[in-house]
Amino acid sequence: MMPSPASFLTAPVVPIDALETDFAVLGIPYGVPYALRNLSASVCDAPRAIRERSARFGRMLSHYDFDLEGPLSGGAPLPLADCGDVVSDPRDLAGNAARASDAVRRILARGAMPIVLGGDDSTTALALRGYEGHAPFTVLQIDAHIDYRDEIDGIRDGYSSPMRRAAEMPWVKRIVHCGTRGVGSARPADVRDTLSRGNTIVTAREVRAKGVERVLAEFPPGERYYIAFDCDGVDPSVMPGTSAPLPGGLSFDQAADLLAGLARRGTVVGINFAEHYPSLDVNGITALAVVRLIVHLIGAIKGTPP
Repeated sequence: MMPSPASFLTAPVVPIDALETDFAVLGIPYGVPYALRNLSASVCDAPRAIRERSARFGRMLSHYDFDLEGPLSGGAPLPLADCGDVVSDPRDLAGNAARASDAVRRILARGAMPIVLGGDDSTTALALRGYEGHAPFTVLQIDAHIDYRDEIDGIRDGYSSPMRRAAEMPWVKRIVHCGTRGVGSARPADVRDTLSRGNTIVTAREVRAKGVERVLAEFPPGERYYIAFDCDGVDPSVMPGTSAPLPGGLSFDQAADLLAGLARRGTVVGINFAEHYPSLDVNGITALAVVRLIVHLIGAIKGTPP
């Protein structure tokens, strides 16, 4: 792994093979680009930006958190470690992808829950491939788009296709697309394909009209869930630092309630964040929102009062 100058919430930096904790942060800066110029895009810098934005809160873990109605860590060390970033080489795209999936696989083998910081949305499928051989789970995708294209210019693992690739994985039972709105890469056939596979689409407008319980009802209680979080799934007033902002997305509270609601409904086996472009951010508030969403999720899993 590649060390990062700042760790997430000032957690200890621990090699994967030495993990003895409940939660492990992993940066996957590079995915599968459609063009080599994407390798230098600012989205690759997102793991660093999120870690740096989290640093001040690492000194406040025992302070009262009004969102959690109590401290995230009441004096005891937070069961969280930072494993740094997956080592990547722009001359070895296939190797980058294999190392990313292997890193997630090794985190799971150590009994920790991966918290993955991408990277563009192609890193989502790379993270999910690390779950091969594990018990099946349902994916909650928070995203303005369904990302169900089969291929673009012959590339099948790009950022428009992670949910199509996930649907082909035997350990992915079902996908709930949440926060969809506007227009993106999806063709009508892609929508038909995901629905015919048994997946569900819950638009952002439907969430506003019916509440997060409409989404949570799609997840049978007591099962296993994975969260794939694209920053454009929420309103750009919450996360402006993304390449495809669309008005009308989820609010911060709706996103936080979805994450915490899943944690209380069953077992969250992992989460990844994607499509944060620090160069497009405003005062670091996109990175801040990611930090706070992770805090909400950890708090709910640990049983911190809602």
